[in-house]
Amino acid sequence: MERREEQPGAAGAGAAPALDFTVENVEKALHQLYYDPNIENKNLAQKWLMQAQVSPQAWHFSWQLLQPDKVPEIQYFGASALHIKISRYWSDIPTDQYESLKAQLFTQITRFASGSKIVLTRLCVALASLALSMMPDAWPCAVADMVRLFQAEDSPVDGQGRCLALLELLTVLPEEFQTSRLPQYRKGLVRTSLAMECGAVFPLLEQLLQQPSSPSCVRQKVLKCFSSWVQLEVPLQDCEALIQAAFTALQDSELFDSSVEAIVNAISQPDAQRYVNTLLKLIPLVLGLQDQLRQAVQNGDMETSHGICRVAVALGENHSRALLDQVEHWQSFLALVNMIMFCTGIPGHYPVNETTSSLTLTFWYTLQDDILSFEAEKQAVYQQVYRPVYFQLVDVLLHKAQFPSDEEYGFWSSDEKEQFRIYRVDISDTLMYVYEMLGAELLSNLYDKLGRLLTSSEEPYSWQHTEALLYGFQSIAETIDVNYSDVVPGLIGLIPRISISNVQLADTVMFTIGALSEWLADHPVMINSVLPLVLHALGNPELSVSSVSTLKKICRECKYDLPPYAANIVAVSQDVLMKQIHKTSQCMWLMQALGFLLSALQVEEILKNLHSLISPYIQQLEKLAEEIPNPSNKLAIVHILGLLSNLFTTLDVSHHEDDHEGSELRKLPVPQGPNPVVVVLQQVFQLIQKVLSKWLNDAQVVEAVCAIFEKSVKTLLDDFAPMVPQLCEMLGRMYSTIPQASALDLTRQLVHIFAHEPAHFPPIEALFLLVTSVTLTLFQQGDCRTPTHLEAPADLSVPSPASIPVTPAAQAH
Repeated sequence: MERREEQPGAAGAGAAPALDFTVENVEKALHQLYYDPNIENKNLAQKWLMQAQVSPQAWHFSWQLLQPDKVPEIQYFGASALHIKISRYWSDIPTDQYESLKAQLFTQITRFASGSKIVLTRLCVALASLALSMMPDAWPCAVADMVRLFQAEDSPVDGQGRCLALLELLTVLPEEFQTSRLPQYRKGLVRTSLAMECGAVFPLLEQLLQQPSSPSCVRQKVLKCFSSWVQLEVPLQDCEALIQAAFTALQDSELFDSSVEAIVNAISQPDAQRYVNTLLKLIPLVLGLQDQLRQAVQNGDMETSHGICRVAVALGENHSRALLDQVEHWQSFLALVNMIMFCTGIPGHYPVNETTSSLTLTFWYTLQDDILSFEAEKQAVYQQVYRPVYFQLVDVLLHKAQFPSDEEYGFWSSDEKEQFRIYRVDISDTLMYVYEMLGAELLSNLYDKLGRLLTSSEEPYSWQHTEALLYGFQSIAETIDVNYSDVVPGLIGLIPRISISNVQLADTVMFTIGALSEWLADHPVMINSVLPLVLHALGNPELSVSSVSTLKKICRECKYDLPPYAANIVAVSQDVLMKQIHKTSQCMWLMQALGFLLSALQVEEILKNLHSLISPYIQQLEKLAEEIPNPSNKLAIVHILGLLSNLFTTLDVSHHEDDHEGSELRKLPVPQGPNPVVVVLQQVFQLIQKVLSKWLNDAQVVEAVCAIFEKSVKTLLDDFAPMVPQLCEMLGRMYSTIPQASALDLTRQLVHIFAHEPAHFPPIEALFLLVTSVTLTLFQQGDCRTPTHLEAPADLSVPSPASIPVTPAAQAH
């Protein structure tokens, strides 16, 4: 039969005839993959090659592609195809061919020991896969055989080449095991078999690592090989000699990174905590690195200090419980803890001058958890030892949290600033956690330091130091109940004395006040000490997030004590809203804050404030409703509707959301008469309908309209009742004209709240039947998506309830 010679890429995604997978065609496809400038041809070639390497012909062409006259890219493909065939199609290989396949792979690995390294690695991976598939029955001493074969003196390859090839093979063997597709029952057998063969590997590695004549490239490969094997959960005591050799290798700059990786992997094994005696032997080895660590820090050698810190943290973090249990060795473990403290406080600003301190934070969580998990007597002993350490940690963390000088910070990239922000959040979380161990004494400690800083004339004022101490307070107060702390009154008294000349400091002052808003609710006499600061900050766009969120917290927590300040708060808020100082999200928060504030006023006062607050927006909306729809006026409409819905989200004169426990005495009487929100909604209802009539085919505008009513219903509950008939009518017209998801959500909300009240049955029932009918029709037509473009909608003026069409389909349901 004549062989068809087609372009390899032409096979595409379809199943190509078997005879297409020839050496020549594979080489053509590889050339196309690497050198054809046309991306489509590259993709076709890649698809064809993927089919080729899983085809039966791969057993034939793979060996030919490994010939010495081929370029490394072609040889690499041949080696990769062999690995795929062995790892994925092992069951296709007859058992009587195992030995010849093994022999061929050994031959190729020996040949490539002095050839291309990437091809050598793929061949080693292929042989490793074969070994894993044959272990333990068909090849019980696979690892020992590999070592013996590569140590044979009659090999044509020089000793160093054979040694590196053997180390490469031994390195990839555990890695291939971790990613292999072996069935679970086989995986356990093979793991056991590999662990038993450590005896053939570790003595060789020790010899090569400790031999003065071993070249650096061999010793580095030894460390990588050891690092690979310890991930098979080899007993830590079996690794002692190699770990000690790796510690010695840390003095060699070329071997440093590989040594760190090997030590960390060995120490971090889950099973390592069982070998306490070995762990105790490791503490002096880690402590012996302190001079090298200090030297590295002094020389600005971040890589070395980072590596040594990783080693110390690996031992402390993974085994703190086991080492704390050895009470007679408490001093050596404390020395390790102090070494980690040095790493936490390493000089420089993260992440610009150092990247090490962040590695240690999880250790402090772990150590604290382990100390607090002991029985009372032992815990008391360790508390006595470690409380001073944790107080020192707080000082170190607050020092690390300090901003650099304004000049230095100005040179930082946006990415560095973001990393520093995240780092400070991690410090904040750690401080919050440490409070569990140190308790109220921690707050007193911070307050004393802040007081001395703000009142002392001996030391030059540092805004960075002040900001960090406040940041510490804020970190704790945000999540811990500080209402009973005796230092908070003093802190509130100190805040107005802070000289704020910096955005970062001003931000932290704001967030600290916000964190203390619950305390202010219990101590309203102090509100006047800090509220002017917050209102002043509202006018600064750089303090937008912190000032608005703080005002919102104060208005939420302290609303019953704010009526004397309400006029001022509304005036300042209205001013910054009109000047458009804040971004959209902060404008929405500000409206929520005003909603909380107004909720505590008398109805007449609420209506008066609402009139002055929203009249400019209503006038603007009236103008926009007259304009021809376009993208810019759409944004303005959505913004105004968003402001209204956020205001109505929190404006609750009936105080449905209040926590009544302990607040009955302060709660205002429920007002009689129409709800102020309902009054406003009734006044703007026709305007909203007018907007809808022009924008009904725009899902974003419809959603913004529905949000006003949905948030009002959720907040007002029964108080929303006067609006039910006209809203049901409008919703029915909207949904029957252009069905949209937001209208459906609002309908669900109305049904949920009012369907149980007979007085509201007629409009709710009519709306429910209509929505059901329209939705069923959509499903029957196979179109249940929101239309993206339809013809201009009809007039949305309110019809009478009787005029809402109810189809027979709806009545049937």
